[in-house]
Amino acid sequence: MSEARLVRVVGALAEAAPLGEAALYELVRVGRRGLLGEVIRLDGERATIQVFEETGGLALEEPVARTGETLAAELGPGLLGSIYDGIGRPLPALAERSGPFLAPGGAGRTLDPSSRWAFQAERRRGDEVAGGDVLGWVEERPGIRHRILVPPGAAGRIDELVSGEFTVDDPVGALEGGTPLRLAHRWPVRRPRPVAEHLAGDRPLLTGQRVLDFLFPVAEGGSVAVPGGFGTGKTVIEQSLAKFAEADVVVYVGCGERGNEMADMLTEFARLRDPRTGRPVLDRTVLVVNTSNMPVVAREASIFLGVTIAEYYRDMGHRVALMADSLSRWAEALREIAARLGEMPGEEGYPTRLADRLGKIYERAGRVRAAGNPAREGSLTFVSAVSPPGGDFSEPVTQASLRVAGSLWALDPALANQRQFPAVDLETSYSLYAERTNEWFAREVGEDWPELRRRMLDLLQRDRELREISALVGPEALEDRDRLVLEVARLAREIVLGQNAFDPVDAFSPPAKTLRLAALTLAVLDEAGAGVDAGRPLDRIDLQRAWQPIRLVRDAREEELEARSSEAARAIEAACGGAAPEPTS
Repeated sequence: MSEARLVRVVGALAEAAPLGEAALYELVRVGRRGLLGEVIRLDGERATIQVFEETGGLALEEPVARTGETLAAELGPGLLGSIYDGIGRPLPALAERSGPFLAPGGAGRTLDPSSRWAFQAERRRGDEVAGGDVLGWVEERPGIRHRILVPPGAAGRIDELVSGEFTVDDPVGALEGGTPLRLAHRWPVRRPRPVAEHLAGDRPLLTGQRVLDFLFPVAEGGSVAVPGGFGTGKTVIEQSLAKFAEADVVVYVGCGERGNEMADMLTEFARLRDPRTGRPVLDRTVLVVNTSNMPVVAREASIFLGVTIAEYYRDMGHRVALMADSLSRWAEALREIAARLGEMPGEEGYPTRLADRLGKIYERAGRVRAAGNPAREGSLTFVSAVSPPGGDFSEPVTQASLRVAGSLWALDPALANQRQFPAVDLETSYSLYAERTNEWFAREVGEDWPELRRRMLDLLQRDRELREISALVGPEALEDRDRLVLEVARLAREIVLGQNAFDPVDAFSPPAKTLRLAALTLAVLDEAGAGVDAGRPLDRIDLQRAWQPIRLVRDAREEELEARSSEAARAIEAACGGAAPEPTS
């Protein structure tokens, strides 16, 4: 067969012929510079290719070569602490060769082939193994064991397996028949990794954000959509979760975001310390970066690369949090590709398959029992930012996300302008995981957690109703009991639900502090309300004496929490004239 040549180039799409023997989603090398592309349509001998790199300078009749491979992630030790582009090339290595801007045709291995890892074997010769079984481990980062797995699909009896120092390309052993075993293997990014069993998500992923953990929790293995207009704090929330969420591994995908934001995040992650280990947060983080000036087609691949890496660490038995910022930029890449392919446009020009493609990504989240032995449970929690144009939640990407996401953290620009963080819209947001996680919170944090959560939601609902009435008749026309509700709800929004992302103490709130703040705030409502019901004017109740001690509880470090909570309880009793109950822990 004659060599395939370019016959048409339109932006990131190219057509080549003859390529009738190519497979759908097969990788090809395009042009004399060897740009990486992927076959996305076959029509007789003509193939349509989406090119993952800048196509400027491509000319007709340049050669196109098949690789016989699909887009796959190289999975093994060395991923943590690394920074990759949307197709898995290490950005620091590319920058050393070509400078701060990617040169077309640049190639780079995902894993450093020169790094050596101390492998400790846990299996021996003669053991029967299958895909997902643990062969041994290496210490990828201090305190983080990277389990070496038998690649999915491989099986047999171990002929040889030895401990020692190896690179990712060196065989550490072999199966009978000669199949080599290495520290790394490849996996197609568009195919979910196999698991033994999907498990129910009944344990929350603690985020350290009070409004999220208390009112709108997400279960480990759950999925969350975070829609919000420009400036509402989507990126700050995702970066806060990457820093403080109770996850063993974080995979952060910057999809189409501004380069200066990603640069700031990299700088901060390098110096920020993990409060649990004292190590840099970057030690447990994998960064996939496709900024707004990088080729648009690579955005579409970056999400799949991030999910595949997250699934790999999940299969080791880790709790993994995947942050995608943002899915709207990913959907825009789909729209651009579909338009150039001449597909029938759907709503707002997005392809009609948008909801199907989004659903396949969200469904890769979950809590599972990993395939293979020994038994391991892992989870992949997916948190995706969505950037609806003009903050319109009725647009297609947001609506498609809501159909499959288990939680919605809707961000309100009005709250963001009031410097409320997180700027979560309490009326629109919801969580389908709240009932499932209540038992865990009641057992591990405090038995009154579910009741306090219910009462806080009731308080905020009543506050919303009263603010609408107050806007019509004025606050002075309200009864004392209703004015008390407005005042306590204001305190709850400020102290319980709001946080300072830049305060070293308040940026992360353990659930014990959240519980105490909620209990103390509702104690004010109970004690002052009892006084009002007994005929005591609200103006005679010195609520300010209670507010400041509760603020001190908010600003307390863990070792100060007990003492300051007791002081706040006494202040409530003195201010309201009743006995304020001690919050349970």
